[in-house]
Amino acid sequence: MSYSVSFAGSGNLAWHLAPALDNAGYAVREVYSRNPAHAEALVQRLYEAEVKATLDFSTSPSRIFIIAVTDDAIEDIAREIILPDEAMLIHTSGSQPLSRLGYAATPDTGVFYPLQTFSKNRKVDFKDIPVFVESESEEVEQVLLKMGEAISKHVHTIDSPSRKALHVAAVFASNFTNHMLRLSSDIAEQHDLDFDWLKPLIAETINKSLSIGPAQAQTGPARRGDFETLDNHMQFLQDDPKLAELYRLISQHIVDRYDTD
Repeated sequence: MSYSVSFAGSGNLAWHLAPALDNAGYAVREVYSRNPAHAEALVQRLYEAEVKATLDFSTSPSRIFIIAVTDDAIEDIAREIILPDEAMLIHTSGSQPLSRLGYAATPDTGVFYPLQTFSKNRKVDFKDIPVFVESESEEVEQVLLKMGEAISKHVHTIDSPSRKALHVAAVFASNFTNHMLRLSSDIAEQHDLDFDWLKPLIAETINKSLSIGPAQAQTGPARRGDFETLDNHMQFLQDDPKLAELYRLISQHIVDRYDTD
């Protein structure tokens, strides 16, 4: 049995998750956002949803209510939302515990966490995205597992501490990696170099790491203990003390890590 769904939130995750559920038979009926224009834009991607002006869902036809907002807003939404009988209230955060929904007006709470980076202008295929679910209710857990399996080939149960560890690992793998690429792009631009020249290296680095594992894939001056090159690079970066310090810290961490392996 597929339930109807309503969303509180219309950001990057909701932008992709709502249509995926809609297309999988979980009809999205309503979208609430603090910015009604954002809710309207998301509704245009759905079959029969409407913009919800308030958090009063007491007469909603939905059974599942998904909070897809920033982490610091989850608890406020959970406190303020008005739900119909037998509603299930779900948040989608990787880092926030299930207990963030403890003040909700329903005991049927859970987490539905797709492990991916989302941007509105970038298409994703949910079939390949791991989805992690959690609930203290066996009934809610089964509903979330079934909902996850409707859109993804990789659905798992996980508890809050493990999900937080997974989210921290994801920040290193995705957000920090992307920031390193931004710094690389900045250096190239400052010296009139074409960032495209680095793209084959970036692709090979990621592919090799995924193929043989990051520990085995590590190369570079810090890995081989080439302190002359490290000092040379530090001199090159001396006009940007913050970047030089970041270079030093990461290089030292690599040296220390492989010194003990």
